[in-house]
Amino acid sequence: MTLKRPLNPMPEFVERALLDHGLMEAYRQRPPYQRNDYLGWITQAKREPTKLRRLAQMLDELAQGDRYMKMAWRPSSRGR
Repeated sequence: MTLKRPLNPMPEFVERALLDHGLMEAYRQRPPYQRNDYLGWITQAKREPTKLRRLAQMLDELAQGDRYMKMAWRPSSRGR
């Protein structure tokens, strides 16, 4: 799948948080648009507390496995 939006690079602090929480695989299993949206949403925050709050939300949603940006989400059964 090719994204039409520019790709957001993963900052080191996000990568470290994913690894520390054991959620890198859950992150990689999300569709490309979700991974890109999460990174853009986190890094575009102007204030550090906002970045950290958004990072915590992403980690929580990945851990739950059924949420994306506070919306219900189910992984597609295609390709699995």
